[in-house]
Amino acid sequence: MMEIRTPKTHKAKRVLEKRAPKLVENGKKTLILHGTKTSATLSSVLMELYRLKKGGAIKYSRRNENIRPFESGGETSLEFFSQKTDCSIFAYGSHTKKRPDNLVLGRMYDHHVYDLIEVGIDNFKSLLSFSYDKKIAPHEGSKPFICFTGEGFENVPELKQLKEVLTDLFRGEVVDNLNLTGLDRAYICSAISPTKVFLTHCAIKLKKSGSIVPRIELVEVGPSMDLVIRRNRLPNEGLRKEAMKSSKDKPKKKVKNVDQDDVLGKRGRIFIPEQEVGKTPLPDKSKGVKRERREGKLKKKKNKEEGSASKKHKESE
Repeated sequence: MMEIRTPKTHKAKRVLEKRAPKLVENGKKTLILHGTKTSATLSSVLMELYRLKKGGAIKYSRRNENIRPFESGGETSLEFFSQKTDCSIFAYGSHTKKRPDNLVLGRMYDHHVYDLIEVGIDNFKSLLSFSYDKKIAPHEGSKPFICFTGEGFENVPELKQLKEVLTDLFRGEVVDNLNLTGLDRAYICSAISPTKVFLTHCAIKLKKSGSIVPRIELVEVGPSMDLVIRRNRLPNEGLRKEAMKSSKDKPKKKVKNVDQDDVLGKRGRIFIPEQEVGKTPLPDKSKGVKRERREGKLKKKKNKEEGSASKKHKESE
């Protein structure tokens, strides 16, 4: 019988509250795992995925023998690691003679495997193989621009699924507004054929264009690779409907000191500090008083001069 354990400390309660369902979910973290055997190319791919997702990824370097995502019973360890790390996306790398340089990308729902897609890595170029000005290197944690080119992403089911998985893998936190100056990286995905996609990572360089909108230049900074689709597994209809459920009650941002009344409508409260009239300092008008006295003296002097001049004029007559 399964034992239900309740949290006994405040820290454990906070951890469970973070993992509980929310109206607005947090950014999806990525779990990166190694299989029983991995090649040098695949190890580099996993490491550079971790660098691109730094801050939103957890990487395990130990080999895992019990993880076989496409086989029944081979998902138990994967779901355990997902629940332990609270990751909803995973990248699992393995290398065999039948499937060399094999990368499995998948998403989780409620810490259970939601869907899977398996790709092979070809023509891999590492970050170190690209030469460019380091000043334009993308910053860690910046929001990316993701571009999908090719009709296959709209017509081929496998490419549609790969597009959804790559979008969830690279987009990071979901935001409403974005500053254009903070957009410094782009992922370009080109559908070469119904089973092959070219993926590259570029830095965005903003230049003057003579208008408000700047001119954009792309500088390839790596990594780049070809993804060859091998196997995929879509979620069943019941699981898809359950995962797509959303609450009708949207979270409303609380406005401070504002109430809503059925009769009066929207009302606001204004708080004014207490007016202490007795303690209010009076303005210093001593300079103004001195100016009035000086003007008065000048006026008296002028009147005297005018009076003396009139007397002299009478005497002379």
